[in-house]
Amino acid sequence: MASHAAAKKSHKNASSSAKVSHAKFTTKKSSKYKLIKYKTSPQLSHRKVNLRLRAQKAQMVYAEAYDGRGPLLLASSKALVINQLTGETIFAKNTNQSTPIASVTKLMTAMVMLDAHLPMDDLLFIADEDVDYLKGTHSRLSVGTPLTRGELLQLALMSSENRAASALSRNYPGGLSAFIAAMNNKAEILGMKSTHFYDATGLDSNNVSTAEDLVKMVNAAYHYPEIRQVTTTASQEITLYGRGNPINFVNTNSLVRGSDWVIGLSKTGFINEAGRCLVMQAEISGQPMIIVLLDSVGKQSRIGDANRIRKWIEYNDTGSLGENVSG
Repeated sequence: MASHAAAKKSHKNASSSAKVSHAKFTTKKSSKYKLIKYKTSPQLSHRKVNLRLRAQKAQMVYAEAYDGRGPLLLASSKALVINQLTGETIFAKNTNQSTPIASVTKLMTAMVMLDAHLPMDDLLFIADEDVDYLKGTHSRLSVGTPLTRGELLQLALMSSENRAASALSRNYPGGLSAFIAAMNNKAEILGMKSTHFYDATGLDSNNVSTAEDLVKMVNAAYHYPEIRQVTTTASQEITLYGRGNPINFVNTNSLVRGSDWVIGLSKTGFINEAGRCLVMQAEISGQPMIIVLLDSVGKQSRIGDANRIRKWIEYNDTGSLGENVSG
């Protein structure tokens, strides 16, 4: 990228021999980024709530108006953008702070399930054990619903169906405990030193990681064709047992459903403890980028952040990055 030549003062060039490999994938740190903290509290006064809503609205207006010029300001409290091909850090913000990751967890769930090479056409059933009694989230998959392992994978990743992810973990050789152990073992193999998993859905806030670790996880997940295909499918109609008409399940990432983005992998996540999260592999200015956005406030703020990142990179690819390399 042309902008990278102008950013040499703040980013070291990656080795030209670097390869996109989850076994050797590393990231480079930068010390020139501004760190912005967005504090939240469950006991905010009405005045603070109003100010927060105004700030969210301002962020949306800013996202639409921002053309890539000036510093890149994000609503996400942790963020990391990496050139997947070279490993070069493009943008970093609070990258080593541990945080709950919500349904981003399901990328690891998918990898562990696929690593077991289980029959994708096996018919599995949603059980009472798959019901979310922790957060009380809604699901259109009622207890007793039969679905193939392949359909469960699609719903878990594309629509972030918690019961689908839970059913996949229950039907793993050795059961749920073996599945969770395999998730943590996979994280260790990938060098995700600040990551730990307690469940397969991400509903448990003890599922924690860092932006640096999640770049490694996204890069590894990108090597699974099934994950790339499913996470970039805009929607899918599936006929559920006992339903006369098929139900349309949609991708939780609106950028996949309708935009001019070139996305190779995508996963969203949300619980109150984690905030709004989004991880993607996408092509920007002809380069494969891995984007990790964590703990963003507001339903659309993570999408706004992704669009701002894209505009910032595209502008500085055709213009000059200059000294505006901090975030």
